[in-house]
Amino acid sequence: MKMIKKVSELQEIIKGLNMSPLGLVPTMGALHKGHLSLVRNAITECPLIVVSIYVNPTQFNDKDDLRNYPRPIETDIANLNKVLRENDIVFNPDDNEIYPVEDKRVFSFGNLDNVMEALHRPGHFNGVAKVVTRLFDIINPDVAFFGLKDLQQLAVIRELVRQEGYRIRIVENPIIRESDGLAMSSRNTLLEPELRKKASIIYKTLSTAAGMLRKHDLPEIREFVKKRIGKSGMFSVEYFEIADERELIPVSSKSEIRKNRQYYGCIAVMAGKIRLIDNIEFPVVA
Repeated sequence: MKMIKKVSELQEIIKGLNMSPLGLVPTMGALHKGHLSLVRNAITECPLIVVSIYVNPTQFNDKDDLRNYPRPIETDIANLNKVLRENDIVFNPDDNEIYPVEDKRVFSFGNLDNVMEALHRPGHFNGVAKVVTRLFDIINPDVAFFGLKDLQQLAVIRELVRQEGYRIRIVENPIIRESDGLAMSSRNTLLEPELRKKASIIYKTLSTAAGMLRKHDLPEIREFVKKRIGKSGMFSVEYFEIADERELIPVSSKSEIRKNRQYYGCIAVMAGKIRLIDNIEFPVVA
């Protein structure tokens, strides 16, 4: 694999290799098996891929969160070296390469700006849009790979591609979980040992809730999720919504569910000072 930090060098190498389709796997590092599954999937589809490692400051509304975000770059490189091929590229730029001038762009994503993560992390998706468009413009990929764990981000990326007219195929990859069900996340490494030990309650509760839809209405399911997760006193639910995958409009009762759509239970949980998100498909019942 090739390690590159400069935009100009990256573009020169991509042009010289002239291999397509070109795949992009954008990450913020602290790579885990979920990230590596994205990389492996990209390899199966693309003869050349770029894996970006860049902690994007514009998507953090909490400066402490940005400062504390894990950056084990040497471990990340070692893990990628086991997976990537000779011509594949790891792009690890600094802030000046991504934002040579201040990026003052403001994006609008309709309802996606007004639900769940957008309400609790003001400006987050605008920052995501900034860095993703920069990576798209720099790399000009044919295909980009994103994880389903960040369901709302995935919806934002799809809308961004539509709005900006990018001819890029967005591939979603399934959530990769720890053996106890916890969705893999770079933030998991920041959990205190006791919190990590009990964090499986999030997925277990979501799984149970998904099976309740046949006999219970949504207000009951919401109340169950909040009580079940909050019962230990170690975790608190920031939000739990059941929403369709297209617009992520939360539904308040089963009567609002349409049979031609997929629905997901989406949750954000505070585990001490660490914020964890997850989602699970809620099967539509007849």
